[in-house]
Amino acid sequence: VGKGMHGGKIVIKPPEGAVYKPEHSAILGNTCLYGATGGHLFANGRAGERFGVRNSGCDTVVEGAGDHCCEYMTAGTVVVLGETGRNIGAGMTGGIGYFYDPDDHVPSKLNTDIVSVQRLPTDAAREQLRCLLEAHVAETGSERAAGILADFDAEAAKFWQVYPPAEADRPETSKVAAET
Repeated sequence: VGKGMHGGKIVIKPPEGAVYKPEHSAILGNTCLYGATGGHLFANGRAGERFGVRNSGCDTVVEGAGDHCCEYMTAGTVVVLGETGRNIGAGMTGGIGYFYDPDDHVPSKLNTDIVSVQRLPTDAAREQLRCLLEAHVAETGSERAAGILADFDAEAAKFWQVYPPAEADRPETSKVAAET
């Protein structure tokens, strides 16, 4: 899904009347957004392995992901609202990942060879996240995203931000950059 995407929008959601919880059910396969350079993908369900691999500019929200999320990512924004597998950010040289993690598991799943991790450091980061969550709710009806938005100030504190050195001076990642 989304391989080579250059713009536009992809929305994937469960059918009306589905009785399963989207955050616990796969709705996307493996290697989504491979080489995508723009656009948006909103998926109310979990993705397989290598979600966002080689993402080079797409902004996306998904309810969960398998191993190797954001692998070799060079640009764009990935938001994961549920559980994620191991090896997050392996080879990631650009872009930002936001991972909802009320149980503090994400730091142990990172590939720290390149990327850094921190809680949301700036208002710019919170605004970027809020805007993507609002779009996700509007497009997919995600109950999980709606719940996060309902108490955003408290829930935003449960997100980790993952970024490589190339993004360290952005207003979303750096208090110093946000103040200038």
